Amino acid sequence: MVPVRRALRLVIDGKAELVEADGHGFVRSEKLTVPRPAVIRLVKFIHVPRRFRRQVTNTFLFARDDYQCQFCGRNPSQFRHRECLTRDHLVPLSRGGSNEWTNVITACSTCNTRKGNSLPEECGMTPLHQPHEPHFVHLSWAVRKLTPIQTRYIRIFYGAETLNQLRAMAPESGAAHGR
Repeated sequence: MVPVRRALRLVIDGKAELVEADGHGFVRSEKLTVPRPAVIRLVKFIHVPRRFRRQVTNTFLFARDDYQCQFCGRNPSQFRHRECLTRDHLVPLSRGGSNEWTNVITACSTCNTRKGNSLPEECGMTPLHQPHEPHFVHLSWAVRKLTPIQTRYIRIFYGAETLNQLRAMAPESGAAHGR
């Protein structure tokens, strides 16, 4: 799963071929007109750097944690004035922690301030869920709407169980977060 711009670049460079267009027009340049890709297939191996695949962004982190503070369980609709979601490092960076998926969680600004530079066990704060590196398909579903064409291919390549998990997430993620 890649953004349309990246998909187009892969197709134009001959590294991928268009399997299905999204049916919403074309992308045009001075010399080229290409249908907007919905599904592409790589025809050459494309190396994705390890650090790129594992990059943690707040958008994906908050989606992984269902936009909920992992200490108090509140979501933004329950926050007081000036509270917001933040990234908390279970092992603080100043104490040797990292920005890996297994060391970061979503926390409200109040809980993050309360925890400060401590380890969770030092201040009696236990996360609701153990942090983990999420599957990219789950994150994509959480932060952007997949088309029916993409849904069909998720079923083919990832299985009906994954598709059912995504469908279970959809009403909560899409409606509750204004997407």
